[in-house]
Amino acid sequence: MDLRPDARRCYLVSDLHGEVERYQALFSLLRADPPDLLFLAGDLLPQPMPPAFPPAPAGEDFVNRYLLPRFRALRRELDERYPTVLLVLGNDDPRYEEASMLGGAVEHAWHYLHDRRVIAAGRPVYGYNCIPPSPFRRKDWERYDISRYVDPGSVSPEEGELTVPRSARERRNATIASDLERMVGDADVSSALFLFHVPPYKTVLDTTNLHAKKVDGVPLDRHIGSIAVRRLIEERQPYLTLHGHVHEAYSLTGEFVTRIGSTWCLSSAHHGSALAVVDFTLDDPSSARRRVSPEKAVRPDR
Repeated sequence: MDLRPDARRCYLVSDLHGEVERYQALFSLLRADPPDLLFLAGDLLPQPMPPAFPPAPAGEDFVNRYLLPRFRALRRELDERYPTVLLVLGNDDPRYEEASMLGGAVEHAWHYLHDRRVIAAGRPVYGYNCIPPSPFRRKDWERYDISRYVDPGSVSPEEGELTVPRSARERRNATIASDLERMVGDADVSSALFLFHVPPYKTVLDTTNLHAKKVDGVPLDRHIGSIAVRRLIEERQPYLTLHGHVHEAYSLTGEFVTRIGSTWCLSSAHHGSALAVVDFTLDDPSSARRRVSPEKAVRPDR
């Protein structure tokens, strides 16, 4: 079934990190000027930071107490103009919240796409949450990239904390490359969209200022995207890929659009407290524009 056969105009948003003011800005924009498709590219929820990352108390249930009621209200208000919402989670989103995200999908508030495929606007749309090993301790949505290599300063997926248990075998052997190969198989993805949290490696979309830092005298790679994602793009040439994750990339490069072969790649990651929205059409992603609400203060994290 095609979720939105007539879809043309799209918004891409990511890295909201449970910030209520950003969500208020997003809902205001959706009421005033709704798109056909809304893509949410991960890091959507608050970041609980106790040592073992236990599930949040019921009073802090962001998905069920904040997010889902507001999407329900928006659907009632917009009725037939309600956008089809397609989303993935990101590395800062605790995996214990996945059940609530699936609950929202059952209510048709959104479509949760991790490791899944749907059809929208006549195109296959795939989703994937995970990033390569990072310096951060939470490993719910981290995998080795194409091998068991870990960059200096990063923590392997076999270390760190999980909010939902995984087997030692999975933590040791799972890679982004093998996940994508299994998810896509031998399908023709030339017309497909991919909704990733992580951007492709060595592009303007995954650029950081880490090259100015060293670990044990070793300069860090300024590119923190996924080699597996880049290889999929190079080898399979999907129509369009959508990303978030690297907050500072746009402030460092001035770019949020790039092209790998015939594939257009967009990122809505933003290094600041405001809401950043990438507004584009499926007919011509190259003409995407970036809309940013007024800034308040720059956030140093990503």
